[in-house]
Amino acid sequence: MKVKLDMIGLVVADIAESLKFYGLLGLEVPKQFEGPYCEMTLEGGIRLSWNTIAMMQEIGHWVEPAGHRNGLAFLCESPSAVDAKYAELTSAGYEGEREPWDAFWGQRYAQVKDPDGNIVDLFAPLA
Repeated sequence: MKVKLDMIGLVVADIAESLKFYGLLGLEVPKQFEGPYCEMTLEGGIRLSWNTIAMMQEIGHWVEPAGHRNGLAFLCESPSAVDAKYAELTSAGYEGEREPWDAFWGQRYAQVKDPDGNIVDLFAPLA
């Protein structure tokens, strides 16, 4: 039996606020949505969905997780683009988790929090 990753689902308090953040990050997010659910297809065919907490609680026994269990990492076009995107997001009022730094694994890296407190990584190869 073959299975493949088809969708990444984000559980959010406010879909519109989350779409605003991910749009500023660079995703071409949907301009409109109805109800407690929204989705888009990313390059490569994987879908990304936004699901309200209330919808998840209706579906079944959903408990808000504690800690940072999953991560989304966004490749930037250059190390200076990591710095610029971090500055743009934090200037827009989003919380920085870690300012840009040169990581020992050879990437420029930074971390910001989305409106729901999820840590989002920004990175680019150093050389």
